[in-house]
Amino acid sequence: MAFTGKARIEGPHCSSQVDPLAALRAPDDPPWDVYLTGTVFLDIVFTGLGSAPVRGTESWARGMGSSPGGVANMATALARLGLRTSLAAAFGDDHYGEYCWNTLEQGEGIDLSPSRTVPGWHSPVTVSMAYDGERTMVSHGHEPPPEEPAPDCPPRARAAVASLTPGRGAPWIAQAAGKGARIFGDVGWDDTGAWDLAALPDLRHCEAFLPNAEEAMRYTGTDCPREAAHALTEHVPVAVVTLGAEGAYAVDRRTGETASVPAIEVEALDPTGAGDVFVAGFVTGSLAGWPLADRLAFAGLTAALSVQEFGGSLSAPGWTEIGAWWRRVRSVEGQDPSALGRYEFLAGLISGELVRPWPLRRAVPTIGFRRSA
Repeated sequence: MAFTGKARIEGPHCSSQVDPLAALRAPDDPPWDVYLTGTVFLDIVFTGLGSAPVRGTESWARGMGSSPGGVANMATALARLGLRTSLAAAFGDDHYGEYCWNTLEQGEGIDLSPSRTVPGWHSPVTVSMAYDGERTMVSHGHEPPPEEPAPDCPPRARAAVASLTPGRGAPWIAQAAGKGARIFGDVGWDDTGAWDLAALPDLRHCEAFLPNAEEAMRYTGTDCPREAAHALTEHVPVAVVTLGAEGAYAVDRRTGETASVPAIEVEALDPTGAGDVFVAGFVTGSLAGWPLADRLAFAGLTAALSVQEFGGSLSAPGWTEIGAWWRRVRSVEGQDPSALGRYEFLAGLISGELVRPWPLRRAVPTIGFRRSA
C-alpha cells in the first residue's frame, strides 16, 4: 500500500470501546459472536536476531516477549475487535497455564466457561525466533486427554472459526453450523502431500475458506493465486487467498464480488500470529455485513498493525490503534487519494478520540513480571 511514511502507532494502549455489531444486535441473538476451540500454547518470542540460529553457536536476541499463543492468538484478536468471544481449550495446571488463563479471561474478557484446567498436564510451549521478516519455531507439548475440553457441544454463536485438518473431521463444526453459526475455515500445511480438498470434509460447512497462496494453489492445482481463489469457490461460497507482501485477493461466489487489496508497509517487529489477526479482521467485517473489499482491507490493516508488537496474541490491535493509524495516514501530506479511499469506511466506525480506561496487555520478557504503574 503506497502510503507515505511508516504508520507506527505510538503512545499508551487501551482496550476497545467500539462494538462493530452494535447496529445488528437484538434480544434473541446468540450469547456469543464467535466460538472457537484449539490448543493454547505459551509463546516465548525472540526478536532482533541477525539471522537464523546456527548450529554450535550462541545467538543473542535484542528483544524478547511471552504471551498466550496457539488458538489464543485468534481469540484475543477477535475480542480486541469488540466481538464477544468464547473459547474451549485445555489449560495445563502449571504456572504457564494459570498465566494464559488469567490473561485471556481477566485481561481480554474472553469466555472460558467451555475450557478446563487438566490436572497433571503441562502447558504446550513454543519458542519463536523472528529475523528478516521470517520466523523459526520450536514447540513441545503432549496431547491432552481426549475428553478435555469437550468441544463437541459448542455454545450458540453467530460464527465459529475452525482450523481444518486434512483427513480428519471435527464433529463440533457440523454441530455449530447446525445451530446457525457461520463457519470460517483456515488450514495449515498438508504434511501428507496429498493436497486433496476432498480430504477436508468440514469445508462443506464453511462460508469462507482462507488459505495462503501456496496452499490455495496446491489444493486447486493452479499456478496463480487469483485463479486458485476462483477455483475454490466451487467448494465454498467465499475464498480469501493471502498473498504475503502483495496483500490478499478474495472472491464471493454468491454476490459475484472480487476484491484485491495490497499490503500496508509497516516496520515489522514480529510476524507471529499475523495470519490469525487477518482472519479475525475478516470475520469481524463479515459479521458486520461490510462489502468484500472493506472486509479484505480491514483484515490486512489489522494484520499489519499486529506485526509491530511482540507476541502472537498480545500483539493484536484494538480499535484505538486502528483509529490512531487512520488519523496518522490522513494527516500526512501527499498521500495517494485512491489508497486513502480504500479505508474510508473506517470513518463511519471511528468518531473522535477513542479513550479507553485501561491499557492493552503486551508481551513482557518474563511471565509474572509486573510493570509499575
